[in-house]
Amino acid sequence: MKPEHLPASKPTRTALPIAISLGLALACAWPAHAQHSHGSHGSHGSTPAPAAAAAAATGASAAAGTATELAEGVVRRIDKAAGKITLRHGEIKHLDMPPMTMVFQVRDPALLDAVTAGAKVRFRVEQVGSAYVVTSIQAAP
Repeated sequence: MKPEHLPASKPTRTALPIAISLGLALACAWPAHAQHSHGSHGSHGSTPAPAAAAAAATGASAAAGTATELAEGVVRRIDKAAGKITLRHGEIKHLDMPPMTMVFQVRDPALLDAVTAGAKVRFRVEQVGSAYVVTSIQAAP
């Protein structure tokens, strides 16, 4: 049995306005999507939009106060020669950073003497330019 072919539908007068409306909606939504995507931490190279907006709205002193919050994590690797530490960390709220494992620079390589690989730690991190820098670290209780 051969399948029956349905007659091709004729375009209606409403098809063009619908297509134009859809195109405009997508064109308007794209910049908002692109701006939101820059706030993710895949690049680690730019200031997240929510953190920048909060700093502008509340002033630098309030933003500096949130940088004193300690994040929690586990030391994965220590590279004293390079002054870097790899941490698997929880959310870092003041940087709007989700939990992940990443390499951080340390402000003072002597900080690395206080921790060992596998240790649970509490640490403070700040964004300096495009880098995230650990400014203090201690064993977690």
